[in-house]
Amino acid sequence: MITSGSRYVALGSSFAAGPGISPIEHPQAGRSGNNYAHLVARELGLDLVDVSYSGATTAHLLDTRQDDAPPQLEALTPETALVTITAGGNDLEYVGRFLRGSFLNTIAKPATILGRRVANRIRARVSYLTDDAAYQAVTDSLTAVVEQARQRSPEARILLVDYLSLVGPATRPRLDVPLNEEQLPSIALMADGLAAAFAKAAAATGVDLVAASTASRDHAIGSTEPWTTGFTMLPPTLGGFVPYHPNAAGMQAVAELILATLRA
Repeated sequence: MITSGSRYVALGSSFAAGPGISPIEHPQAGRSGNNYAHLVARELGLDLVDVSYSGATTAHLLDTRQDDAPPQLEALTPETALVTITAGGNDLEYVGRFLRGSFLNTIAKPATILGRRVANRIRARVSYLTDDAAYQAVTDSLTAVVEQARQRSPEARILLVDYLSLVGPATRPRLDVPLNEEQLPSIALMADGLAAAFAKAAAATGVDLVAASTASRDHAIGSTEPWTTGFTMLPPTLGGFVPYHPNAAGMQAVAELILATLRA
C-alpha cells in the first residue's frame, strides 16, 4: 500500500530525468528536481529515490553501469512501495535520430549553395527505419525490467510510463522541427512502435500503463501548449534548451497522469 512516507524508486532515461528543467539536482544524469517523480513524491509525501539518468538504455536499468552509476534496478528493496519505469527510447536511438536529422537538415540548408547533391548527401546520413525485431527487443527488455523489479520489490506498485509525444497533429516542418514531410512520418512511426512496446510489456506483466504518448498527442511540438521542446542548436548556457525533451508543463502533465492512475 502506498502511504505517506512510502519508498518510491524512479527508473528511466532522460524523459524521466528531465534535463533542462530547473533545478538540476544531478548535472551528470541531467536529473531535475521538478521531474515527474519529484512532483509525484511531493504530492503524496513519498520517500523518493530517483535514479533516472539521461542517455540510459534498458541495459542500464537491468545490468550495466552508466558512468559511475550502478544498474538502476539495484535501487529497489523489499520495502519499495512504488516503482515507475520510463526507458527504451535510447535502445532505438529515437530522440538521437530526431536530433541528428534535425542537425544535418539545418546545416544542409546553407550547403545548397554548393549544390543540391551535396545537401542531399548530408541529409541522407540518418536512417529513420527500424525493423520489427528492434521494437520486440524493447518489449522484451521492458518485460524483463518489470519482472526483476517485482522480484526485488514484491509488494511494490509498478507503473510503466511511456514517452511524451514529440510529433502530433499540429507538428509541421519549421525552424524548431527541421525535418521534411517525408522524415516526420518516420519519426511518428518510431514513436508509435515505442508506445506499442510499452503496451505489450504492460499486458505481458500485468502492470499498469501510464500512456503519456496518447495523452500528449495534442500537446506535441507545434501545438498551442506543447509538453515537449523543439529543436535548437543553442546550448542552455547561451539561452537555448535541451531539444526534443519534456518541458516543465510536460513533466507536470505526466505527474498528473501517474497520480490519476494511483488514485483510480
